[in-house]
Amino acid sequence: MKNFDYKGLKINGFVAILINLCLIAGIVLSAKWIDKTFDNNPTLAIIVFAICILATIIMLPGYKMLEPNESRVFLFFGNYRGTFYETGFWWVNPLLSSKKLSLRARNLNVDPIKVNDKAGNPILIGLVVVWRINRDGAYKAVFEIDAPTDMVAAGSSARMNVLENFVAVQSDSALRQVAGMYAYDENSNGEGNEVTLRSGGDEINDKLTEELSERLSMAGIEIVEARLNYLAYAPEIAAAMLRRQQADAIISAREKIVEGAVSMVKIALDRLSEDEIVELDEERKAAMVSNLLVVLCADEAAQPVVNTGTLHN
Repeated sequence: MKNFDYKGLKINGFVAILINLCLIAGIVLSAKWIDKTFDNNPTLAIIVFAICILATIIMLPGYKMLEPNESRVFLFFGNYRGTFYETGFWWVNPLLSSKKLSLRARNLNVDPIKVNDKAGNPILIGLVVVWRINRDGAYKAVFEIDAPTDMVAAGSSARMNVLENFVAVQSDSALRQVAGMYAYDENSNGEGNEVTLRSGGDEINDKLTEELSERLSMAGIEIVEARLNYLAYAPEIAAAMLRRQQADAIISAREKIVEGAVSMVKIALDRLSEDEIVELDEERKAAMVSNLLVVLCADEAAQPVVNTGTLHN
């Protein structure tokens, strides 16, 4: 069965109060009527009195109030009669039972959990989810998700807690699945062009949203936003991974330094040759290249040596 709007009897609550006041006045007047005709067949007065009392009592459970972004699912002796969304103060069929739901957005902060990424490295990963019940999902939220009887009887807040627990369990499951589909970073799998948990950003968040929406659609729940809020290596490998990252950074920096040094040496040799400043044989070019590379690539500043003789001595 699908969710649909309630189309049954409804009256403005203040009009219903006015009718109740009239019935109460009828009770008072019929009581006086009974007193006056007590010795002269008060049957009609008693019938009016009973009808007014019965109508007043029956009307009392029919008052319902809805705030913005709230809904009530109406049941008639177990049969679904529609979902009511109109805000304000209303009177409906008092024989209808109702289950109140909030359609407002809620936050769920999933604590960091330990999982293995695509490369098998243990990592800690956390998630924050913004969710709400879809307007057309009230029926599913009430009848598709089971809850303990005592919690259902406790009211709408307990029912929302049941849904929040359902979202938390499914979020944990979805987070574990998505985390296992990607590596922590590019160094985890040796492929620099692959999306990772660290660099994925919007793509990872979109994947989480898609996975959660698929899992929670059965409960009529809409995912407004899902994103990672915590990501780190597990403590047992954090130190080793830090050393590897430092080593990778040093290697990358060295590659840049050597690349720049070779380029500078080439420029120097080309300028010396083009401008005919000095003629160097292959042996002296090799010595010059070696000295320049030492100067340019050294961790510390090189100590200069001044040659006061000639190049050929």
